[in-house]
Amino acid sequence: MNNQFEYQESLNALHFTDEQKAAIARRAAEAAQRQTQAARRTRTHHRPVRRMALIAAAAVLVLAVGTAGATGILKSAVEVFSPLFGGAPAQTEIIDKIGYPVGASDTDNGVTVTADAVMGDAYNAVIVYTISRDDGTRLLPEDLDGAMLLVHGNGTDLNILGGSHGGSRFVVEDPASSSIQMVETISADRPINNCTATGTFENIYKWDEETGEAVPIIEGKWKVKFQMAYEDSSVTLGSGETFQQGGMTFTIDGITLSPVAYKVDYTVDSEVVWSDSGSGRQSEEDSRQVERYMENVEILLTLTDGTVVDLSNAGGSIEPEDGVTVCSKGEMFSEVIPMEDMASISVGGVVFPITAE
Repeated sequence: MNNQFEYQESLNALHFTDEQKAAIARRAAEAAQRQTQAARRTRTHHRPVRRMALIAAAAVLVLAVGTAGATGILKSAVEVFSPLFGGAPAQTEIIDKIGYPVGASDTDNGVTVTADAVMGDAYNAVIVYTISRDDGTRLLPEDLDGAMLLVHGNGTDLNILGGSHGGSRFVVEDPASSSIQMVETISADRPINNCTATGTFENIYKWDEETGEAVPIIEGKWKVKFQMAYEDSSVTLGSGETFQQGGMTFTIDGITLSPVAYKVDYTVDSEVVWSDSGSGRQSEEDSRQVERYMENVEILLTLTDGTVVDLSNAGGSIEPEDGVTVCSKGEMFSEVIPMEDMASISVGGVVFPITAE
């Protein structure tokens, strides 16, 4: 695949205003341009190639406020994920069932990166890493002042054939602590549970607003290898239902739904044609094609209490194939949602009732 950064989509999952997201995306893109050789290599988002994979750039890890944990012992999945994805009894029960503690780590230059735990379903996963200073002293510099954090490296590679997309963020409870967390989400169009993952990271940077550059604050190279051995608790819905949109017919091939993620596969009766401008940047025409085939496909999850969750803004893949276009769209939820709390999911206006087993 082509290694080209596209930052905006990963920021959509974070809780910032549209203006803040745009500003952060712009600054991150500028940083990547200045440090092309050192920049973290990821899969392509919104870049038309023979097999087009849309990904939210996991290369940019944005400083967020949350719960950080210490390393040194094997944590339970509940201990790792409950502060991040919900600690209600029903949520912790699910995390305990499908979460998998890892504990694999690598140390360089007095800093250890540990893969604490992973959970997900057949096509989606979330991994929590802890970054800690071995001597127990402060990890982040005192002059950080809320600056955006970035990391270089390849991120978590699942070594699978197919497209994938995802996003990452830092979680900091106490800036003076010896450790912080890094949360990475991955969604793929091929099953990823039970595969072998390798997390590769190099240096942590802060974004300097005054100089417009990424400044290294923690130096090191870390490589962590572990198994994605978690339980898949997903159910499958849909089988050939259709809807019309934008002069095209969309056929729903299948919906994979779990308490932690979703994935919608569909086929469009028109073959997408990319401009192939060769500029390394998405053209306006390609942007319109992405909107037609993916972004404008509405996905709504309705909960039993009447709450409607808009899942339309997700990454995925668009693949032209013999006169049609095969698409996949999905991602991790921001919190664990018990299946018994889900009433229905709709794709392009086609409603599928959800019956908890």
